[in-house]
Amino acid sequence: METEQKKYLLTAKKSENITDWYTQVIVNSEFVDYSAVSGMMVYRPDSYFAWDTIKEATDKLFKEAGVQDVYFPLFIPERFLMKESEHVKGFSPEVAWITHAGQSQLSERLAVRPTSETIMYDSFSRWIRSWRDLPIKFNIWASVVRWEFKHPTPLLRSREFLWNEGHSAFATLEEAEAERKIILDIYEKILREYLAIPGIRGRKTDNEKFAGAVASYSIEHLMPDGWVLQGPDHHSDGQNFARAFDIRFIDKDGQRKYVYQNTYAISTRELGAMVLTHGDDKGLVLPPKLARIQIVLVPIYNDLKKEEVLRYSRSVYESLRSNFRTYLDDRDEYSPGWKYNEWEFKGVPVRLEIGQREVDSNSVTTVRRDTGRKEGMKLEQLRDSLVSLLEDIHTNLYTRALKFLESHTFAVKSYEQLKKLVGNGIAQAPWCGSYECEAKINEETGAKITNLPSSEEENVKGQMCIYCGKEAKYIANFARSY
Repeated sequence: METEQKKYLLTAKKSENITDWYTQVIVNSEFVDYSAVSGMMVYRPDSYFAWDTIKEATDKLFKEAGVQDVYFPLFIPERFLMKESEHVKGFSPEVAWITHAGQSQLSERLAVRPTSETIMYDSFSRWIRSWRDLPIKFNIWASVVRWEFKHPTPLLRSREFLWNEGHSAFATLEEAEAERKIILDIYEKILREYLAIPGIRGRKTDNEKFAGAVASYSIEHLMPDGWVLQGPDHHSDGQNFARAFDIRFIDKDGQRKYVYQNTYAISTRELGAMVLTHGDDKGLVLPPKLARIQIVLVPIYNDLKKEEVLRYSRSVYESLRSNFRTYLDDRDEYSPGWKYNEWEFKGVPVRLEIGQREVDSNSVTTVRRDTGRKEGMKLEQLRDSLVSLLEDIHTNLYTRALKFLESHTFAVKSYEQLKKLVGNGIAQAPWCGSYECEAKINEETGAKITNLPSSEEENVKGQMCIYCGKEAKYIANFARSY
């Protein structure tokens, strides 16, 4: 019992050591676990449920937008990656290679999928012949492997992670450009309505964009430590991959042309962002839609009243289970206080306490995980009250996160002010657009340009670059980044 009790304890405080706090929370709460393979983790039931819910909700919106699911092989021939590297400046994949099948050496090395462009676009080059074959709007739900860092962190930076890869091809640039808003709107809806996380949407600088893209766009999250974590992204690839893989079609005018392409993704990194954003010094705090268990019932009894309280608790459980993901914790070997601690640590949104007082008054006592507030509810109103309560918990989590983002996003007027704010939030400042200034600011402050907020691109007239003093072209978000 003593060992199990320690499992749900935190020795680090979020406000004092968020790194240790984060690791203790996600592992000790049984959200994820480390595996025997360095940098690769295990998604336990709670984390996989959350990801599966995100996946289903996102996929539904994709299908409404005309995107179709496909699946392509996990292994990619080495010649495909080399073909890409010849055309894409900066492409240098750190991949895992398959060299043998049993005892036989393969004639060509196979990469374990770091991303699917190369294997998919070989097929695109054979499938697309005419303008009638366009547009192609495909999506693949998959895992990818990237061996590109030394210090993995579960969910935030792991060598294998889960994501969607959207890959589209259009006859015209205008069609390709129009897709960006559709996809980023979908991602923002998922972040807001499921994860209760806000973000800042904007374009990446040329230095920060995806190596094969003409332009990259992202939704960036501000974490409680004042650092920024990149969320979902969308890449306008122009004709770069079309030229590399010879993806051409005969247009209506009879001319042979290259297609225009986009790629986009949301990944399990969002689960890490969710934990960092909402968790506290009692453990996880899960948004209700992503909680595998939304409501836990904890009976409180002594030996004399045990059967009566348990009978009442089971009746309440049966009345709720068809409307909510509900669990009745009737384990005898643990005290009510131990159970409270466990379910708080696991982030279950609502706890129902049921003792003799509740039996006598035909009620339950609800306890919110986000605020700890207790409230009595009569049984005849319980289902409707719980629907409202879960909605209010989600709204509170999102509103709290949005207020933090807004209060820690600063419009700065001087370089000295920017330096003081780095690490404490997002510093929005005018920037001339030069790589030299971008690199110097990063070298001197540790901050990079996370993105150029879309809403600010037209509001820079007459302003001067925060670093060099030349005429500014953009408002840029500067922050330290995970």
